[in-house]
This record gives sequence, C-alpha cells and structure tokens, in this order.
Amino acid sequence: MMCPCRSTTSATEPAVVTRARLGLAVALIGCLGAAQAASVAMTGGMGSKALLVINGGAPKALAAGDTHQGVKVVSVANDRVTIEVNGRRDTVMLGGAPVSVGAGAVAGGGREIVLHASSGGHFVTQGSINGRSTRFMVDTGATTIAMGADEARRLGIQFESGEPFYGSTANGTVRGYRVQLRSVRIQEVEVFGVEAAVLPQPMPYILLGNSFLSRFQMKRENEQLTLSRRF
Repeated sequence: MMCPCRSTTSATEPAVVTRARLGLAVALIGCLGAAQAASVAMTGGMGSKALLVINGGAPKALAAGDTHQGVKVVSVANDRVTIEVNGRRDTVMLGGAPVSVGAGAVAGGGREIVLHASSGGHFVTQGSINGRSTRFMVDTGATTIAMGADEARRLGIQFESGEPFYGSTANGTVRGYRVQLRSVRIQEVEVFGVEAAVLPQPMPYILLGNSFLSRFQMKRENEQLTLSRRF
C-alpha cells in the first residue's frame, strides 16, 4: 500500500488563475480593517513577550502595549495573553486553539481561508486540531492530513488504536496509523471528521492533504491561495 503522504511535495499544483486583484491582495496582507476580526494563537513566550501567530503568519514576539496587524497586546503572563482588537478583548491560552477577536468574529463558521506563500514558496499556516494549536503546510500531493507520531501525541491523538497500514517512504517501509480527527480549524473555518495518517518519523509541519483540501475549491493568484468551502 502506498503511503498516504509525500513529504517533499509543495503546493504548486496548477489552479484556476483569474485576473490578479492587486488591491485586494495588498489589503489582505496588510493590517486588518476596522470591520474585520483577527485570528490569534499563542505559541510560546520570551520573558515579558508572547510569541503570537496572527492570521496564520509567522510567530511575532510582542510585549504589553505592542500592536501588530491591528492586534494590541494588553497583558502577558506565562501561559496566556490578553489582546484587544477593535475595542474587544479576549484571552489567548498558550498552545490553545486560535482565538477570533474583533467585529464579525464567528466560532469556526467561516467559508474562506486565504493563505500567502512563504519565502520558500510553500503555504504554511497556524491552525488547530481537536482544539489544540499546531502548524500546517499545504500539500496537494498528500492523500490525507499527515503528521509525525510525536506531534500526534502532543495533540492528544490516541493513534495506536487507529487502523494500521504500511507505506513506502524515502526511508523505506514504515508502519503508520489511520485516524479520524474530530475537528481541523484554520482561521475562521472549522471542518469536522477529517481523516489523517500518523507516521513514525518526525515532521516539521503537519501536511494539509486532500482529506481536508477536497472540501474546498482552490484558487491561486500569484502568491495567494484561496480555499473556498464547498456546500
């Protein structure tokens, strides 16, 4: 049986390309407008600063009083940070699911995910599995979401009770496990009941494969990838 993932594939699969909308792209990359919400996760701390991932971007070290992409840090503790967006405050827990703050925020009921390519050309984003924060890389060549065993344990996934399989990788034949994830959330979009594969080797990211991507229409415009939910 072939392995349900390929660790060397990037998200460069041809997509429907329409006329570039430069103004929209700039607006999405820049600070959020007053009517928009922000998705914020706390991934660590550096003394008096919190490492925050805002709208799926790279972690940013921010102290109380700092503002980044429209998100103001009110206070920082060892395991939590209080933030403010558009006059609304909320608490973000270390390692917890991203919190949506600001006008128009919804609890996972969004319909669209917008990602921007990293310097390496990959689409990497912060998100959560079963309510716990993690980091994804889009991989259109992966049959399912795929992760290493260590990350699965950190996320509290009991993969040893899943369905075992054997697959071929660059390092030879390995034993993996198929599992069902209760929920996968990226930005304001949450999907339930998603198949995943857990592999023994360590992986720098969780591969966001087609068990998740197939639920969306994908459109790439230059360095922007938009996933629109199918209904």
